[in-house]
Amino acid sequence: MAASLPQSFYRAEQVREGEIAVAKALEIPMYQLMLRAGQAVFDTLAQRYPNAARILIVCGVGNNAGDGYVIARLAKSSGLNVTVWALGDPERLTGDAATAFQEWRDCGGTNVSSAPTMQQFDVIVDAILGTGLSRAVTGDYAEAISRINQSQVPVIAVDIPSGLCADSGCVKGCAINATITVTLIALKQGLVTGKAMSHRGELVFAGLNVATAFGRQTQAAGWLMSDDLCQRYLPKRDRTAHKGQFGRVLCLGGDHGMAGAVTLSAQAALRTGAGLVKVVTQADHTLMLVTRQPELMTQGWAPGQSLSEALEWATNLVIGPGLGSSAWSDALWKIAVGSRGTKVIDADGLNKLARHPQQRDDWVLTPHPGEAARLLGCEVADVELDRFAAVKAIQTRYGGVVVLKGAGTIVYDGTDYAVANVGNPGMASGGMGDVLSGVIGSFIAQGVDLFHAAAMGCYLHGKAGDQAALAGERGLLASDLLPELQRLID
Repeated sequence: MAASLPQSFYRAEQVREGEIAVAKALEIPMYQLMLRAGQAVFDTLAQRYPNAARILIVCGVGNNAGDGYVIARLAKSSGLNVTVWALGDPERLTGDAATAFQEWRDCGGTNVSSAPTMQQFDVIVDAILGTGLSRAVTGDYAEAISRINQSQVPVIAVDIPSGLCADSGCVKGCAINATITVTLIALKQGLVTGKAMSHRGELVFAGLNVATAFGRQTQAAGWLMSDDLCQRYLPKRDRTAHKGQFGRVLCLGGDHGMAGAVTLSAQAALRTGAGLVKVVTQADHTLMLVTRQPELMTQGWAPGQSLSEALEWATNLVIGPGLGSSAWSDALWKIAVGSRGTKVIDADGLNKLARHPQQRDDWVLTPHPGEAARLLGCEVADVELDRFAAVKAIQTRYGGVVVLKGAGTIVYDGTDYAVANVGNPGMASGGMGDVLSGVIGSFIAQGVDLFHAAAMGCYLHGKAGDQAALAGERGLLASDLLPELQRLID
């Protein structure tokens, strides 16, 4: 039966080895797991498309095809009109997949070897390629994927959309655009970030009655962020609480023409519970800032002036929103980055760090893919090819905690990966990253460790975006998240 998404995710090799081990430990034949997998996918099809009568199941020549033949047999026995399109000779199948194919034939099932007209079907089941894909999809497989994608018929992918890398989520040449992906036994890490988010559709989990045992014996590669982050790391406030207990955030940035960025960051820090927030910016921005948000403290600054009092006052810093690339920003950056204490580095702060690399353990870096590419000296495409590898490379080079933003934002501290399975395309607008930096800075000021402050910040930021997007994704503004953030942490 399908279940809510588990919190842990795993690499493909872990799942392949782990499912064999758990089946042995529980004395379950591997073919029984294949039968359970087929049943889980068929149950999802029947629940989501109860009026579907004509089903196309597209099978390759691996274990994923075995699941497909199980589904075909179940669908046929339920009275559905089933067509199996075999890509490659099913006689090449071995092991459990061959057994599933033989049972399909034994119940009177037949295959077609050439492409049928896709539009005649109500649902297509993708059982072409599984999690073991290691090279680009070409030839008949690529043509089949293209035909399926062009059909506009709903697609249910078995375990993973064919053509996606199960570890990175990158597209290996081409990939199925699934409407629903039913992933089996354990959540694969490639399904939770990057390009996978555009191909997986709705993600449904089926543990096949072995997921708990699998999780006990296999160390997770990482975990999905959830509501319990706030419950664990941001406890309810005592009735006698006062502002001095919740930290002092110092936001530095807002060069000429970019005051809005640092304003959003500072407002986000206030809205998520920081006790006090001060902004160091261009002197002619201070009136605008307090007019916009009277709860903010401000300090105009020019090169040559002291910042020591403000730096000593602060619990932690947020450096970079609207910082710019002028002589003023270079001077401010040099003082701020050289100061003691924890920091969140964002936006133009990251671009300066890329030009003058250093390593520290007391900061959170929050690059989007473009900034990540500059930090690594590579192309954006290289970052998106394997986001897990990219965030690890940044952390190795620069230290601290790294937040690689984007669809399926990843947080990594050198040991643990956490992914935010929240957010929406409406958040692709100016100022969203500035808000995130303020949220993370606020949680650090309130005493949360860097890794969990970053994870909690990313999760609440994405969830606030989802709440704000209920009014519509297109035209969603960064400032729309501010009231939602306050509601979510209450």
